Amino acid sequence: MKHASGLSAAGLAAALALALPAAAAEAEEETPKHGGMLTYLIPADAPPSFDGHREGTFAMLHATAPFYSVLIRINPQNPSSTTDFVCDLCTEMPPPTDGGRTYTFRIRDGVKWHDGTPLTATDVAASWQHIVFPPEGVLSVRQSFYSMVEKVEAPDPNTVAFRLKFATSAFLPALASPFSFIYKKENLDRDPHWYEKNILGSGPFKFVHYETGQSITGERNPDYYRRGLPHLDGFKGIFAEKQATRVDALRSDRAAIEFRGLPPAARDELKSALGDKITVQESDWDCGSLVEPNHKRKPFDDVRVRRALSLAIDRWHGIPALSKVADVHTVGGIVFPASPLAATEEELHEVAGFWTDIDKSRAEAKRLLKDAGAEGLSFELLNRNIDQPYKYVGTWLVDEWSKIGLKVTQRMMPTGPWLEAMRRGDFEVVSTANCHGVPNPVLDVQRYLPGSVFNGNYGQFEDAGEVALYDKLLHETDPVAQRQLMRQFEKYVTDTQAHEIWVAWWHRAVPYRSYVKGWKISASHFLNQDLATVWLDK
Repeated sequence: MKHASGLSAAGLAAALALALPAAAAEAEEETPKHGGMLTYLIPADAPPSFDGHREGTFAMLHATAPFYSVLIRINPQNPSSTTDFVCDLCTEMPPPTDGGRTYTFRIRDGVKWHDGTPLTATDVAASWQHIVFPPEGVLSVRQSFYSMVEKVEAPDPNTVAFRLKFATSAFLPALASPFSFIYKKENLDRDPHWYEKNILGSGPFKFVHYETGQSITGERNPDYYRRGLPHLDGFKGIFAEKQATRVDALRSDRAAIEFRGLPPAARDELKSALGDKITVQESDWDCGSLVEPNHKRKPFDDVRVRRALSLAIDRWHGIPALSKVADVHTVGGIVFPASPLAATEEELHEVAGFWTDIDKSRAEAKRLLKDAGAEGLSFELLNRNIDQPYKYVGTWLVDEWSKIGLKVTQRMMPTGPWLEAMRRGDFEVVSTANCHGVPNPVLDVQRYLPGSVFNGNYGQFEDAGEVALYDKLLHETDPVAQRQLMRQFEKYVTDTQAHEIWVAWWHRAVPYRSYVKGWKISASHFLNQDLATVWLDK
């Protein structure tokens, strides 16, 4: 592999606010020290590719975010907010014009690519065109997030303008996606797939070396446009999919942090062993487990079978027990629980799989399977070969399904092959997740639309009624009406048609060496990963 060098937003923001540990808060008042190499752990194997526009996995983002710039982002000093957007490559956050249908950004002067050439608005526009209007044969996994965008253009070398088809509050959070790396237009023009295997950005660190599936290394970018940053001389990210390996590395100080998070038992083990040498930050997590049946594989083309899979799962009792050993935490519907658009517990009780009486629920599951001629069904669950929480959730689901007579085995695969198997439709049922950078419920639920609309859905189905219902939700601006539409959409997706089987929301706990400063946790393991503000107090 060759590489180049180099909704009520206010309510949601308040609900997500959390008190960080004293050590993290104190870091704001300390004077950062410059120098040193940060060694951190990436809890996965090799990323499928290096292309942020194509991928949706943290394995790619944690490895490559330090090399890139974005147009706007959530404030790295306030990453738990859902409304505090700040410029990265732009000079200031512009007010929308034309009734909320036009956003015009001025781009910083003097920004350089890591090869020394200047970055201009033309590169920014080309990158966003690659995301919103990808060329034929190019996968842009979040393309549907930008269905409101009519045009992206650079009228001059310092200006980028986004013209929308309709005004929507979902646009700015979508624009702040941490996956939306800015690429060099020259490279995209030469080969739209170039960034899948190569790295060249304008971020705080320059690419040095990648050892496939082992590690990735970066060095400080001396020409970075943010004065005084980054603090580090460089970093090394080590791929380590086994939790025991990661815990041992943190305990022995062979690595300082693992940004994704560890389960309660591992957190407590490290804190007990190392005392004040370990600091822990925790947060609700805008990420959750789900199961996706392949509608093209019989008998999963039958809604009765899909509903039975959900009805068999005892979420109300099982998730609290599972949370003692796994990252899962909160029983909820498909909307992030802290959001005003989320279902209440009483509303969830009306959805199949969330009934209060598990015996009644499983009796209904058995009846549906019998009616569908699928009693005693045997099938394979495709799962990601990552301990937290995939293996734990998968093992628990297999046991839950056995209680209605199903015989289920698991096929564990590394991240890359697991994604490719989903994209090919090479599975019967898959254990996966829905994770996002900025909580934005109206866009986050696009994950459950047909693959022709959201190309990160691998259920192999089409449903015009679902798309029409979502379109109403996307265009609705009244909070009360929007919430009612969300309830209809949620019940349709997880119950009426059971296209998706939602399992549980996760909880994020990040234990790390106390000498690591300048990093703040958020509701997403995708945010705040460029390492520009991180420094080492040693």
